[in-house]
Amino acid sequence: MATEYACEWIVFWLSNWRFLEALEYLGSLSLLIAVIFYFAESGDRVKQRHYQAWQVINTAQGKGGSGGRIDAMQELDADGVPLTGVDVSEAFLQGLRLNNAKLIRANFHNADVRNASLVATDFSDATLTGTNFRNSDFQGALLRGADLTDADLGGTNLDGADLTGTTLENTDLHGANLHNIRWGDISSIKMANLAGVKNAPPDFLRWALQNGAVGSGQQPDVTKNDARQ
Repeated sequence: MATEYACEWIVFWLSNWRFLEALEYLGSLSLLIAVIFYFAESGDRVKQRHYQAWQVINTAQGKGGSGGRIDAMQELDADGVPLTGVDVSEAFLQGLRLNNAKLIRANFHNADVRNASLVATDFSDATLTGTNFRNSDFQGALLRGADLTDADLGGTNLDGADLTGTTLENTDLHGANLHNIRWGDISSIKMANLAGVKNAPPDFLRWALQNGAVGSGQQPDVTKNDARQ
């Protein structure tokens, strides 16, 4: 009985001890400091994440498969990081989503990028030779000066895309939507497949057939003057 009474007294005494209150305040202060440091170091964590993403892309350069490159590219783009000059040649990138991305001078040679969403993406001066973009969305994309030789753009949506200065030699455009394309000064369109293209500007079809394109189901009067946009 005496022992129980002594223990109860000790507990009562400790509960009122200001030192314990001080420890409680110190614990709260430590938590606050930890939160402050967490946010202060957030910039370093973002940089580390970007470094790791670029490492994934560069390590897999020139190799087949995905190798984590889809997630890495999408993460960098989501953080507003330009992908200028990125080299994903030979990569498997089906379903890639890089809307409004900066892919100036990128290298997608022989990559498989089917069913991709590339709305308003900037591919200016990019190397897209042999790339499979079948059924992808290029609405409003910038393809100025890009090289699409031997590329597959079958079934793609090129509505409003800028093809100024683009090379389309031997490019497969069958079934593509060419509504409102900008096509002035196309470098070459020899042997490009225009079978079943949709909404193509009549002047474009006329010019393309005059300059070596094949396969168009529409046969405009090629004797009329060239009226390129």
